[in-house]
Amino acid sequence: MNSAADNTSTPPVLVAHDLSKSFGDTVAVSNASFEVGRGEIVALLGPSGCGKTTTLRLLAGFERPDSGSVQINAETVVNDQTWRPPERRRIGIVPQEFALFPHLNVGENIAFGLSSGHRAWWTRPWRRFGSSEVPARVQEMLSLVGLDDFARRFPHELSGGEAQRVALARSLAPQPAAVLLDEPFSNLDQNLRANLRLTMRAILKAADTAAVFVTHDREEALSLADRVAVMRDGQIEQIGSPDDIYYRPQTRFIGSFVGDANILPGRRSRGGADTELGYVLLDDAPSAQDGESLDLLLRPEQLALKLADPGQPEVANVISSEYYGHDQVVRVRLPSGAEVEARLRTDVVWQPGETVQVVVLDEAVAFPR
Repeated sequence: MNSAADNTSTPPVLVAHDLSKSFGDTVAVSNASFEVGRGEIVALLGPSGCGKTTTLRLLAGFERPDSGSVQINAETVVNDQTWRPPERRRIGIVPQEFALFPHLNVGENIAFGLSSGHRAWWTRPWRRFGSSEVPARVQEMLSLVGLDDFARRFPHELSGGEAQRVALARSLAPQPAAVLLDEPFSNLDQNLRANLRLTMRAILKAADTAAVFVTHDREEALSLADRVAVMRDGQIEQIGSPDDIYYRPQTRFIGSFVGDANILPGRRSRGGADTELGYVLLDDAPSAQDGESLDLLLRPEQLALKLADPGQPEVANVISSEYYGHDQVVRVRLPSGAEVEARLRTDVVWQPGETVQVVVLDEAVAFPR
């Protein structure tokens, strides 16, 4: 497992080392280690029950680990001898349900986490008399999240995306060392999520803070994070860039979990593998032993189709085609009976029953069978 941050020029802001936590006989987190640098966004990605939310709670101080340590800006906040409560960790929290105070307006919600001098502003009569006075830090946060004129609105007057941005502004207002986000898009409808992911990433980058967010959605993790830590059964199986996680998964589980995958049997040969689709190059050590039985992982976009040559004895047949406008997913049955999917452009629309050849466009990742 690669647990080191890629940025070695500056020390990491947040370091989790060998964190473990059990609840009775259930192991929630086991020896989880990773680092987050300043301005870096790391996603904890995995299925329900894999330990990602518990890991976030260990970082925040809402749970105490059975073993392991957490450091923030090179200061230990928890280990076997040390315990610093959540309010003394300089960590901002964006909960899944946003948790805005309904009786406070947007400006007051943002000011809540600041010093008492800033919080006292909402007891002044500005709301009653229409004063434009808003503390500079509150206005700065409103501008950061693109809600400059929203200080006097109340949570019930906000859309889901606006409420999320207010929650993020509130967490960033005290200038925390790191921000933790728990399933930040789970309460939003699907159409809003894609645009808001870009907004969220831009806000976190502009704030230049370390950020960790939990998600079970692979698209959210791959599009928002600088690095992705994939968790399974309480352990981090791999941590790396979205490209590495997607195209160079280290385990079969990761390969299938982070994206649609075709699994194709083959036998190692000459630095690649012989398969039903012909000879395929492999993205691994060329010195490995020839003859080994393998399962090759190929993403649908790594396959192409062409019409089969007349009289070709063994051909594949198109089973179905799902048209999405920008692309299509074509399911094909190979001569052996195995089925694969290809994600293709829509300049040629493939129809069920057509006979085709399947062409591999890129190197495959292989796992021992």
